[in-house]
Amino acid sequence: MCGIVGVLSNHEASPILVEALKRLEYRGYDSAGIATVNAGVLDRRRAVGKLVNLSDLLVHEPLPGKAGIGHTRWATHGAPSVTNAHPHQAGPVAVVHNGIIENFRELREELASHGIQFVTETDTETVALLAQHYMQNGTRPQEAAFKALDRLRGAFALAFLFSGHDDLIVAARRGSPLAIGHGDGEMYVGSDAIALAPLTNQISYLEEGDRAVVTRHSLEIWDADGTPVTRVKKTIEVDGARIDKAGHKHFMAKEIAEQPGVIARALGHYLSEDGQITLPGPGIDFTAVDRLTMVACGTAYYACLTAKYWFEQIARMPVEVDVASEFRYREPPVPTRTAALFVSQSGETADTLAALRYCTGKADQILSVINAPESSIARESDAVLPIHAGVEVGVASTKAFTCQLTVLFILALKAAQDRGEITTNRRADLVACLRGLPNIISTALGGNAEMQQTALRLSEARDVLFLGRGLMYPIALEGALKLKEISYIHAEAYAAGELKHGPIALIDKQVPVVVMAPRDALFEKTLSNMQEVMAREGRVILVSDAKGIREFGEGAYATLEMPQIDDLLTPILYAIPAQLLAYHTAVAKGTDVDQPRNLAKSVTVE
Repeated sequence: MCGIVGVLSNHEASPILVEALKRLEYRGYDSAGIATVNAGVLDRRRAVGKLVNLSDLLVHEPLPGKAGIGHTRWATHGAPSVTNAHPHQAGPVAVVHNGIIENFRELREELASHGIQFVTETDTETVALLAQHYMQNGTRPQEAAFKALDRLRGAFALAFLFSGHDDLIVAARRGSPLAIGHGDGEMYVGSDAIALAPLTNQISYLEEGDRAVVTRHSLEIWDADGTPVTRVKKTIEVDGARIDKAGHKHFMAKEIAEQPGVIARALGHYLSEDGQITLPGPGIDFTAVDRLTMVACGTAYYACLTAKYWFEQIARMPVEVDVASEFRYREPPVPTRTAALFVSQSGETADTLAALRYCTGKADQILSVINAPESSIARESDAVLPIHAGVEVGVASTKAFTCQLTVLFILALKAAQDRGEITTNRRADLVACLRGLPNIISTALGGNAEMQQTALRLSEARDVLFLGRGLMYPIALEGALKLKEISYIHAEAYAAGELKHGPIALIDKQVPVVVMAPRDALFEKTLSNMQEVMAREGRVILVSDAKGIREFGEGAYATLEMPQIDDLLTPILYAIPAQLLAYHTAVAKGTDVDQPRNLAKSVTVE
């Protein structure tokens, strides 16, 4: 959600800024802009829509200068427009911002009392005007930025650029990530390492409350208490941060296809050659834990709902699952001997991070399942379980979801082992099934053509229902979410047994019903629900294995056959048709698959 870059370079900044912003497109945005200082003069260019519009503008209106800041905006305050696009400039100050300034209205009133006028609808303009106000009263740029920061409430990552200062960027973070890149006589600022990967592999991550003064040859950092500090310089893997489609039409297609490989990589990190589970760092002793609280948002929340079944069925451990935005404000009691587990692809999800901080000091242990080991959630956890999915660009999560499920299943196995709730033979069987998972998923991906044909039918629908029981219920929820996210078709998911308690009123011959139903212990129950749909002329799309399709496929509107797999691992496998149906439906409708409207990859505001 929003992307920030800054450069103090020995080369022209504009092309560097635009290229870095392209690497942040995956975060979601609706406008973009850059500002530079050239011969002491601060100037900017902004455009609505895709970065190509900004690039075209820069062809006709070049922006010289070797120091600059840039931004991709995801609208919060004020509609997408050139006026509301970042950078925001107030006289000698330009600012880019990710986050929300909660007290901007009272600050606007204060500034208005000094005769200062506003031209945008944004909260960010307040920051620029506040810094300008201090500079007009004789304060130097660095101090003006710091004084402005002292007045702000809310979450933010900020970068300031000043007229007459082509060797200075002031940066700060509170609640939103920000990194500093170290070059050879050059320095960089970015929302994450991906943006800076082509420029440097030496990164320092600002921590919560940090403020930084950056020049080409120096970096000074103060923590939230105003104490000078040094943040560790880390070497990032540039290849791991490379972003390309590898011949696929969309990043989402590439990331769906990568799942066998990334799941195999995750398994390699958590399973030793002799089949033992190896957790990184201190791990966790589940004999010291009586219950587990799992918290996440969006797709990660559905991964937690799935894992609840695993922990309760395999490890016999009580589990509570909650949406982060509700959990933190409900202020639930956290009993003793409780572990709290937080799942986030980016590791920066604002609501999940806030929920983690609520549990800190209350839960016996804070665990996180994340894809970014240097993220805020990772740094504030007692034990970190990376999913090893690699960079995921598509806004609709695919490979991160199946890797989250894989790691959570391994963790449930570990809990069952620690608590003595699983036999040695059963554990060995499940480990063997896990090892075979990448090949089985490759087989499922081979049914892509059938998925595409079924998706053409779905693309004509206005409403789609998804049904599932047991472990398939969270996957039905995920399938409906995926379809909504990228095709803009209204879709809802229900536990199949709940169909008759209200949702059945929606069924008619215009409503496709996707039923996730492997031939497991609950299949016959789900079969009854499918028959209820068909009796009302609903069009059933049955996703099942060969045995399930033989038993019921003849009466279905369409069937999608999945390979056979142990019942406990069906959620990971059946995530594949959920993804492919959504992807091909979106392609058929001509929507922006990788950057669907109104959505952002990393949600760093509440």
